[in-house]
This record gives sequence, C-alpha cells and structure tokens, in this order.
Amino acid sequence: MNNKISYLLNTVRCVHRYNSVLTPKSSATTRKHILWIGRYKDPLGNVNFRKLLLNILPSLHGSSLRFVSQKADVYSTGAEALVSETASQSSLEVEKLDDSGSFKAKHVVDYRDPFFSSLQKCACPCDALDLAAEAAVSVKHYTNSLTMAWRLFKNLSEEQQRYEKQLIFEHPAFAKLCQQLLRHARRMMRGDLVFSLHALVSLGVPQNTLLVQTLVRVCQEKLNQLDNRCISVLATTLAGMDKDKNVSALQAGLQLLVEQRISSIRDIFILQNLMKCLGKDAPVFLKKKLEMAVVREIDRLTFLLALRMFSALAAMNYCSLPILNPCSKKIKENVHDVPFRQLILILETCHSLQYHNVKLFSALADYVNSTAYLWDKRQIVLFLSACETLGFQPTELLDIFAEKVTEDPDFLNLKNLLIVLRVYSRLNHVPRVQKHLFFETLHSCLNKCLPQISNTELLKAVYSLGVLGYLPHRALDELLQKDSKDELKLPDDLKEQHTVMLRSVKTCMELDSPSFTKPAFVLTENLSSLVSLNLRKAQEALIELLGDENMFRQNVRLPYRYHIDFEIRMDSDRKKVLPIVSTDDHPDSRVQRLAFLFAPVSAFCLGTTHPQGKLAMKKRHLKKLGYHVILIQNKKFQEMKNEDAVKFLKRKIYSEDAFSFCEATVEDNN
Repeated sequence: MNNKISYLLNTVRCVHRYNSVLTPKSSATTRKHILWIGRYKDPLGNVNFRKLLLNILPSLHGSSLRFVSQKADVYSTGAEALVSETASQSSLEVEKLDDSGSFKAKHVVDYRDPFFSSLQKCACPCDALDLAAEAAVSVKHYTNSLTMAWRLFKNLSEEQQRYEKQLIFEHPAFAKLCQQLLRHARRMMRGDLVFSLHALVSLGVPQNTLLVQTLVRVCQEKLNQLDNRCISVLATTLAGMDKDKNVSALQAGLQLLVEQRISSIRDIFILQNLMKCLGKDAPVFLKKKLEMAVVREIDRLTFLLALRMFSALAAMNYCSLPILNPCSKKIKENVHDVPFRQLILILETCHSLQYHNVKLFSALADYVNSTAYLWDKRQIVLFLSACETLGFQPTELLDIFAEKVTEDPDFLNLKNLLIVLRVYSRLNHVPRVQKHLFFETLHSCLNKCLPQISNTELLKAVYSLGVLGYLPHRALDELLQKDSKDELKLPDDLKEQHTVMLRSVKTCMELDSPSFTKPAFVLTENLSSLVSLNLRKAQEALIELLGDENMFRQNVRLPYRYHIDFEIRMDSDRKKVLPIVSTDDHPDSRVQRLAFLFAPVSAFCLGTTHPQGKLAMKKRHLKKLGYHVILIQNKKFQEMKNEDAVKFLKRKIYSEDAFSFCEATVEDNN
C-alpha cells in the first residue's frame, strides 16, 4: 500500500512539474571551467562527503547486507557507489564503440516526455544531475540522468575527467540518485540493471561497496532473463572487475548461459565481449565454440571489429588462424586508419599468441616508415621495441631511425637508449649508411648516462654494443673495473644470465680487438660422439655424402666456450674433403675449415634467414677463429626428404656460395 501511495505522489509531482518547460541549469557548466584553478582532490577522502554518504539509507542497511559477498569489506552505504549508468530498454539502445571495447548509451528520445528532451540538451555531466535534482520523479528518470552524465563524462579528456568526477561526487543530487538505484535494484528492468553496473565499474567505483555488490547479486538472480545485448554489457563489465565470491559466481553462471545461447548469437561485437569476459580460464571446448561462432559471421567483419578481435583473443589466450588471418587482411587494407596505440597492441598480441604473420608486420612497418616524419621519435622507439620482441626486423625503418638518432640524439634518455641498443643488437641491424657515426652517437649518449646508470644497465648496454661488434671503451673500462673490484653486484635471480653476458663481453674484447690475429689452427675437442636427435638426420646425410664418419667431426668444442655441430676440412681449392685425422697430424694453414651450425628458427629474424644478435656474434667470432660458417635453419632441413637433404648439404660444401645462409624461408601464417 505504501508503494502505491508513493507512486501516486510521484505521478502528481511529475504532472505538476511538466506544466513548465524544463531546461538544464548552467551552473555545472560554469563550475567545470572554474575547476582548472583548483587542485584535484579525491572526493572519497573528503570527511564531510563521507559522513553525508553514511547517513543516506540507515533503514536499508540490515536488509541489503545479505546480498554482499562475505569476502568483501563493504561500506554500509548505497550512495558510496558514486556513479552509475542505467539504460531503460524503452529509451536506450546499445551502440558499439570503436576499439575501446566499451559501450555508449544511445538515447532514443521520447519527445512526448519533456524530461528526456531536456536531457539531450545537457552539455556536461553536472547538467544532467541538475536536471535530475529538479525534475526526476521516477527511477527511469534517475537512471537516464546518470546514463547521460556518464556518456558526457566519457567524452572528456583524462585531465578533465579527474576534475569532473569530483564535481559529480559532490553534486547535491548524487546521493539521491544512488539511493534510488539501491532502493529499486530488484525492480529494475534488465537494461537498467546491467548498464548501471557497467557504469559503476567503468568509472572505478570500488566493487566492495554495497551498491555494486547488490547489483551483482541481482544480476545473478535475473541472469536467465537477460537478452544477448544485456549479456554483452554484463560480460564487458565482469571483464573489468576483480574476482570475489559474487563476481566469480556471476561469471560462472554467465559461462553456462553462453554455452546454451552461443548458437543464437550472430553479433561479432557481442562474441568479442564474451571472449574477454570468459578469459583464459574458459574450457577449451567453449573457446572452440566461440571461435566457430565468429568464423560463421566472419563475412560481417569490419575494420574496427578486426582491431578489437586481437585483444579479445589475447584475453582468451587463444590463437585462432581462421579468425586472425581475415582480421590481418582487413587491417592491412585499412592500415592508415590504425591508431598508434593499436599498432603496439596488435604487435604485443601477436607475440603473446605466437601468431607470426610476416605480411601483417611488414604492412604495419611500411606504414610507420612512410609516415615517420609524423611520429614522435619516442613513438618509433616503442614500435621498434614491439618488433624486437617479435624478432621481426623492419629494415627500412631501422635505417631511417638511425639517421634520426644521428641528427638529433638529445631525445635519447637512459631508458630510450637501452631500448635502442637492445633492438639493434638483437635484430643484428647495422645501418647501411653512416654506420660508424651511428655507433659513435650511441657511445656518446652512453657516456653521458654513466653517472646515473646501474650495474645491470651498464652490463646490458656494453653487451648490446659488443654483440654489434663495437667496443665502447669508457663504459667497458668502468664495467671491468667494477668486476675486478667485486663491485659489480647483480640480482641473484638474473645472476646466471648476467654471467653469460659478462663472459660474452670479455670474448668480444679479445676476438673483436684490432690486434687479434687469426690463429694458424685452433685446438678443438669432441664433446661427445653422440649427437642430439634433431641432428641425427644431418649426421646420416653427411655419412651418405662423404662415405665415412672420419671425414667430419661432430659436437665440437672450441675456445671461448663455443661449439659447433659439425666440422669439415677441405683443401685450399675446396675441391676435396680431407680426413680429420690427417689434418690433425699435420696442421696446415691452407686447410679450409667449415663449421655447420643447425640453428632453430627463433635464432633468425622472423620470416628471413638473417641471424639475430647472438647467432650473428657467434658466426663473426668463428670466422675470427678461422672457420667458414654455414648457417642452416634446422626446422626447414628436418622437413626435407633424405635425398634432398644430401643434395642440399652437397651444394653447401662444394658450391662457390658455400658460406651463405640457408636458402630456405620461413613460411608465414597468411
């Protein structure tokens, strides 16, 4: 009876207020511009504001707390949920956004209701709250006011949002709005419910508040009533929430519901939201069902959906070639429309999913290369770093960036310098033009950073330059002095890795020094007569080709802790293979020594036969020791038939181009 009287009074007030034309007040707009002279203050830290919140709904505390997770430390107030967006199904629709992966409330204006027409004229979030304070008489008015406030809030810059959020939290009407949400949570329509929860979480409201936890529990109870659109909104919301008892229970229920309805979902956008929500913990069969559902609708794929698909698959930790290949094609066709941040996200996602599409990476690199004059040099550093993580070498961009570094090295602070050194050393890229000037510029920048550099950073910088064959004398002297004085204290968890790096630096000092001369012969030692299983095929091919195991050595250890897979010795004209024993008994400088290195694909730059830094350094040092090095991609060799493998090795041994790299290329995924 009390509820009926309350609704009757609300209706009377509504009729009375609609006798006048509603216009939003401009006070909030004025306050927004005044904000910039003040310093941002967290409204939750305001004691007076917190006291106001704690006294809003004293009569509801006892009945509502039963909905709260036992694990959560909950504030006993509904208004402390601060901001919410609700969407009436009669007045709102879901509009898919760009790559942000969030939603925007699209108002379907009811011109017969002056409240909603006035709501459309609001210019800032506080205008919507002003209107609610003056004219809202039903929960739909309150929820739509918050929807509009959140919609306007999203369009502000990050700096503006911080100040506008303070205005929203301290607005006189805000406590009443939160009170209405909590009071009517169980009677909300499904659109109002899920959009309210989505807005609260999106704005960073603590999820252990009474209002958030109550909405989560009500969503659990009404889960079966949600349509596909509401499921999508709920999935997006849960993806941004921390796991607690209520959230985990709701996510488990959502997973069961998705399993039942997945065949009826035809919207790729909704499927992407479900993929993000279910995440990497989803069972494999459900991931495959989601994959099949997306592939079924792949003809409807748009450019923006293609961009979002990478993050959706990354959230699910699922590499799907039937999805990623069409997405890559769509992105290549519209590469000039890809925002910079998305470029980085795509490369990072491809790395996490181990999706190696060389054509896609080349298209992105060509785009950045062609528009390099538009990018800040720090942006190019980030892009090159993402490429380095993938092991992809954008040759032209690396050359152009090297020129930018030599022209203007001032932007290279210590952080950027270390990234640049790591990129060029791992990708084994030496600029084609002004090579010496490039190295001198990096060396000069490193010298400027020496007073502030840590031991670990110093070691990494010297190691990177050493891999490229350049010795930075001043930094190298400081490194060795610290090492000799036992001052080079390195983290224990990386001590083994750093020990290897320091050993490589000392090897570079000896072998790359101008005073080093090639020895007449090198003392070698067989580590073992056995070879690993992945080299068994090469061993059998050499036996068939040369006729005897005495014609080559296998698993050979060299000075400086280097070893080679197979060694062959030939006469000076490289027409005849010589027995190993005879050359050991009579060392002759005219004997040609061939070193076969069967390297994994990961030791080469992606999609090429260009060796990465460590392998390139080893090749250079073996040549210093008197070997002609033949690099072979072992994966490609293992795929050959036995007779083809024998012919391949024969060409490498006897051809004039015996010392070139393996001609095989790595097939990309496209």
